[in-house]
Amino acid sequence: MIVADLYANLEADLAYVEEQLRIQLRSKESVLEDAAVHLLNAGGKRLRPVFVLLAGTFGQYDRERLAHVAVGLELIHMATLVHDDVIDNADTRRGMPTVKARFDNRTAMYTGDFIFARALSALSNIEDPRVHRTLATAIERMCLGEIEQIRDLFSLEQSIRTYLLRIRRKTALLMEMSCALGALAAGAPAHIVSAVRRYGYYTGMAFQITDDVLDFTSTEERLGKPVGSDLRQGNLTAPVLFALRNAKPGHGLRELIARRGSFGDMRQAVQMVSHSSGIKDAMDLADRYLVKAHEGLACLPPTPTRTSLAALATFVGKRDH
Repeated sequence: MIVADLYANLEADLAYVEEQLRIQLRSKESVLEDAAVHLLNAGGKRLRPVFVLLAGTFGQYDRERLAHVAVGLELIHMATLVHDDVIDNADTRRGMPTVKARFDNRTAMYTGDFIFARALSALSNIEDPRVHRTLATAIERMCLGEIEQIRDLFSLEQSIRTYLLRIRRKTALLMEMSCALGALAAGAPAHIVSAVRRYGYYTGMAFQITDDVLDFTSTEERLGKPVGSDLRQGNLTAPVLFALRNAKPGHGLRELIARRGSFGDMRQAVQMVSHSSGIKDAMDLADRYLVKAHEGLACLPPTPTRTSLAALATFVGKRDH
């Protein structure tokens, strides 16, 4: 199966989720609604809703009930993007001006808060305390990941292990929750919930590592933002950390990062990483997570959904943007 077929199979239910996203973002305050819908209109892969819907097939599939979870998690993701763009002073996302660039920082911060509140509203339709306890813990850990990233900006002392813990909290956790809460909301057995949760974790880790590689190897047109954005902002990702271990670029790269220098310095640092073995080392790491994701699917029933989840994991590691 290819991912295009997967999305085609879910087309009607994803369209319903998209409709519910727009309904949740309605507001009497036109600026607030315009700012929130601005990001929604930028599109996206809607991976989290896809995970929710697929995981829900392992229980009693109820589109409306699963949509509450899918919409809630996608809105949480959107809220973090709006806030991140303010913190990172980012002007573009998905090839469009960010909310903070289109409006201003204050509007963007309140828009993020508004989107987050609407996420909680959507999820309040699920009357299962396990869902809310699990989600509350996940949001707390996501905040820890964000704080850790701020703490570690330009830090040359951080390890790969530190990086992996950070991306689990910042990115993988929400994908993990999408799989787990989709299965939980559908009433799937506990062993199925655990299995899809592990799959979501491994796939989410591979997704973020691949994303960090693409930040150096893709193009601004495909990324929808400048190449090397993370390093320019001081966020040392897997390709950088692996490159620093290499004797050839490591010393010079370390000096450039330590200086927190000019645009020219950071452009040179981005080029050094792009041509280093750090790219291959990071992709090898992503591939190891993908292998674990595929292995974890073995304990699931041999259904079309399992095939779809395998295709989705493969797509995560092979995408170019």
